[in-house]
Amino acid sequence: MKIVFDFGAVLFRWHPPSFLARVWAHRAADEVEGAALAKDLFQDYRGDWGAFDQGLIDASTTADRIHARTGWPREEIVAVMDAVPSELKLIEGTAALIQELKAQGHALHFLSNMPEPYADYLEQTFPLKDWFVSGVFSGRVKQSKPSREIFDLALEQFGARPEEVFFLDDHPANIAAAKALGWQAHLFTTPELAREDLTRRGLLPA
Repeated sequence: MKIVFDFGAVLFRWHPPSFLARVWAHRAADEVEGAALAKDLFQDYRGDWGAFDQGLIDASTTADRIHARTGWPREEIVAVMDAVPSELKLIEGTAALIQELKAQGHALHFLSNMPEPYADYLEQTFPLKDWFVSGVFSGRVKQSKPSREIFDLALEQFGARPEEVFFLDDHPANIAAAKALGWQAHLFTTPELAREDLTRRGLLPA
């Protein structure tokens, strides 16, 4: 079985409401206000940020487009974009799960919607090549989840058939897309619940 990890909110912290409340405290006094801002900034990873995710526009163009669309000062938008790496802290429970799965002999891969600058940061900061046999970043293949194209590209990259893959992702739409293509999948909420599911499926020892 090839086990495939999403990155944001699965292996690395990604919680826009608290992130924006932290880095844009003058605009978001708490996570409720941060969540409202996140809808405007990230547009549910469609629009401007979706194009950035797919590598169709660069960071500078993304900032230009968000500024034109929202009227927020461009320098504030750039400051938020520059702060994203500080949000991407390792989720230790998932890192431990990776080590357990590797010890059981499973081949691990990743499939992540990630703009190229942040993909570069993760590769330079964390031992991805030690953890994963291979992986796909959306920003480098110009496709993003939940489109079928990126799942097909991933299977080719992983050298796998759909039924040979177990996928962990935190977005219901991505899980639904994977299952529709014949992948086994788990909607990730916590490392502990993911471990329970992997154990039930016989991928980790009880």
